[in-house]
Amino acid sequence: MRAYLQLIRYGNCLMAAFSAAIGVLIAYNIISGSAGSIPFPLNEIIYVGSVVFLVTGAGNVINDYYDVEIDRINKPERPIPSGRISKSKALYFSVSLFTVGTIIAFFINVICGIIALFNSLLLVYYAATLKRTVLIGNLSIGYLTGSTFLFGGAVFYTNDGIEAVFVLFLLATLATIAREIVKDIEDMEGDKQDGASTLAISIGAEKASYMASGIGFVAVLASPLPYLQSLLSIRYLAVVFVADILFFLAVAAILKEKDPAKSSKLFKMAMFAALIAFLVGT
Repeated sequence: MRAYLQLIRYGNCLMAAFSAAIGVLIAYNIISGSAGSIPFPLNEIIYVGSVVFLVTGAGNVINDYYDVEIDRINKPERPIPSGRISKSKALYFSVSLFTVGTIIAFFINVICGIIALFNSLLLVYYAATLKRTVLIGNLSIGYLTGSTFLFGGAVFYTNDGIEAVFVLFLLATLATIAREIVKDIEDMEGDKQDGASTLAISIGAEKASYMASGIGFVAVLASPLPYLQSLLSIRYLAVVFVADILFFLAVAAILKEKDPAKSSKLFKMAMFAALIAFLVGT
């Protein structure tokens, strides 16, 4: 069981599910203020969190399935390259998670079902092909991470729920793209041996560092937008300031210290802090 939890990277799954639940809450708060009395969506929060957990886990599994040779170099301790889980079992496990998650999503509503199905197919295509392409793979992961907010807002799609959380989708997408570029720099050695053509390999680590930093700065500059648009309260600003500091530290780690591993961890911490800011600002 422990190996399967490691395979889906349950911590990332929980964070993604948490993001989607926050998307539901934010959309609910905005819509209930303008559309009158709407029942608190407790069941929808549970369903949305479950779907995102399952689909995210499935995406992590299928990614490791295709990346087993890279992981033998970069991360040999992972369940598949270490031999704790076979490739065939990992594949069946991934398909099962995708299927169950998508079915639950269609029970929420058709828009949620379509988003879950599209994201599931994109995750498979990313793992098989897009990950090894210049920038497109990074953009795909950026969208997939940000779309957890869109998925939460889609619960209220008839009341413009998707529009209500769109700026959160953009912020999460930008932050994720920056971190994904940094991760590509960290994984350059294994990616080269696998014949991948990532942004870091194509333009070099230094230029990729500047691009990641630039995107990170844009995310920081745009961070006050949810407050300025009256989507979140002033409490959001107080907490997102912490996230912005962590973003700056992540940029410093990649530009000055030339340490992509440290930068990637700081970007992840910054994204978690931003998630808390979204929550306290609702």
